Amino acid sequence: MVYDVLIVGGGPIGIACALEAKKKNLSYVIIEKGALVNSLYNYPDKMTFFSTSEKLELDGIPFVSTNSKPSKQEALEYYRRIVESKQVHIQLFEEVKNVYNEDHVFTTTTSKSKYQSKNVIIATGFYDIPNHLNIAGEELDKVTHYYRDPHYYATQKVVVVGASNSSVDAALETYRKGAEVTMIVRGKQIGERVKYWVRPDVINRIKEGSIIAYFNSELTEVGEDYVKFKDEEGKIQTLENDFVLALTGYRPNFEFLKKLGIKLSEDQLSIPKYDEQTMQTNIDGIYLAGVICGGMETHKWFIENSRIHAKMIIADIIS
Repeated sequence: MVYDVLIVGGGPIGIACALEAKKKNLSYVIIEKGALVNSLYNYPDKMTFFSTSEKLELDGIPFVSTNSKPSKQEALEYYRRIVESKQVHIQLFEEVKNVYNEDHVFTTTTSKSKYQSKNVIIATGFYDIPNHLNIAGEELDKVTHYYRDPHYYATQKVVVVGASNSSVDAALETYRKGAEVTMIVRGKQIGERVKYWVRPDVINRIKEGSIIAYFNSELTEVGEDYVKFKDEEGKIQTLENDFVLALTGYRPNFEFLKKLGIKLSEDQLSIPKYDEQTMQTNIDGIYLAGVICGGMETHKWFIENSRIHAKMIIADIIS
């Protein structure tokens, strides 16, 4: 069959697009390369959202949380229940390889099958590709760009690279599980966008010396039992080390967008070209939804302010 809409990405915004398509009696399918809401699944186990639960809701379906800020586990349960109760058509663990247009119909090839559709929505987020440090030793098993659980690092010497929400959470949680934590931060302070109830905590832990922090510094090398970094005076220092949490952010899959023919801005932000009223890209019939719209400005779009993309896209498709 030829679907009206094929959605690439089974996160909250991809699900929102599916719900909107279903309400308008459009045939659709979601293709997701991992688990349901795969990016959320790979967030740290103890993560708490910055947004309140009502701002994470889809299609007016209530999200009831025991706290004002819902947890990762509550969000996973919420989105899973939506998919089940609304019988959302989604293909999991199936990766999209290519999309090409022939005779006004898009053919999408995946790792398992082939689909045809009149329109394609790209809602792939940005969490799958980490920003690499590009330093010696980054390929070692002791280095990870994803953080899940603090217990693993108990009693170990841990270097956390960065000062964003993920870095601060990892530093605090591993410290409280008995790790010896050192933060290496390029900037002059803890990031100002860090959750307001967490930022004072890490600042105080640094002041009292429970967590060591080197600001205006940069990791330069990772060895089996050490790391080297350049401090704010430009001197190279060496620390004994067991693990490195390089939580330096993530980026959208720009190569995939280019492969589809979607134009990107020529500056370092690589913002995709799209119509802000319809979310359609420079290619007729291909739309963007969610975080991917911001290019490298991954802090610009969230679930709460990009849910509207679903309505905008479907409204344009049926117009």
